[in-house]
Amino acid sequence: MHRNLKPIAAVTGSLALAASLTACGGSSAASDEKIVTVYSADGLKGESGDGWYDQVFKDFEKKTGIKVKYVEGGSGEMVQRAVREKSNTQADVMVTLPPFIQQADAKGLLQAYEPEGSAQVGAGNKAADGKWTSVVNNYFGFIHNKKELKDGAPKTWEQLLDPSYKDKLQYSTPGVAGDGTAVVIKAMHDFGGKEPAMAYLKKLQANNVGPSSSTSKLAPKVDKGEILVANGDVQMNFAQSKSMPNLGIWFPAKDGSKPTTFALPYAAGLINKAPHTENGKKLLDFMLTEGAQQQVSEIGGGFPARTDIKPTDANATELAKLIKGVEIFEPDWNDVSANLDDYVDAWKSATGS
Repeated sequence: MHRNLKPIAAVTGSLALAASLTACGGSSAASDEKIVTVYSADGLKGESGDGWYDQVFKDFEKKTGIKVKYVEGGSGEMVQRAVREKSNTQADVMVTLPPFIQQADAKGLLQAYEPEGSAQVGAGNKAADGKWTSVVNNYFGFIHNKKELKDGAPKTWEQLLDPSYKDKLQYSTPGVAGDGTAVVIKAMHDFGGKEPAMAYLKKLQANNVGPSSSTSKLAPKVDKGEILVANGDVQMNFAQSKSMPNLGIWFPAKDGSKPTTFALPYAAGLINKAPHTENGKKLLDFMLTEGAQQQVSEIGGGFPARTDIKPTDANATELAKLIKGVEIFEPDWNDVSANLDDYVDAWKSATGS
């Protein structure tokens, strides 16, 4: 099931270099190499080698002979790294989540390329000028420990202010982690603007454990009961719940209102002046093939980016139930991208972070 929504926020992570990178800067020798380097937000690669990326990269190498070199980090972190390397470009493909994919484009990091299959991606989930295309759809969410909370699971933002959550709640850092940025965006929507959202987050700080650059690292803490509530996103947390049975996914509501969420797709773009541009194009094409898109829910626990792919596996059915009855809104991504620094500064000021 797919909603034609505008994308958002990003995911998180601590920087991990899976393999040493070749500093080849775009020579003809480099372009002939059978490698492609991907800079990506976390969430799609399994901790046990069982994620969507693991399967797609394996199948891609088998089909093309091109080996994928993978670098993972927070969405903002990946953009900053690529900016630092502009004089000696290392990455070929970037996968991150808005507003960071828009930031990457604004900083001149992306070149236009419309992958095969992108015609089947909804207009709101790709750039009109071909600079990026969503490859996996997703939604923002929160997690709680089902075992510890049981019937006491939270439903509203206001409940999280209860003293029982002191040092039992944590969310990743806005401006660094995509899902952390999403906390601010959702709060601004639910509370009706920047000022009331910051007033709420200032109160919530009394219960917050502290900053985390990685959203994915919060799930194990929730599963073990070290904390009871954290932020996340549906695809990543659903995949993690297969090995972390105490994770429950939920969507905070403002007291008296319906729960809300918004789209958090993984958006992929071809890096400008990439050392292996043609290999990057082939990988983007492969990610949007029918076979890879069918595996998004079955293996990755996410939602296909292509609207013509209608998976019927058990995961797809469960995912559809998760967001049933949840109001899905569309952030103004032009506004978020233009004013992100201001929103992050307001959050820092409100929380003393």
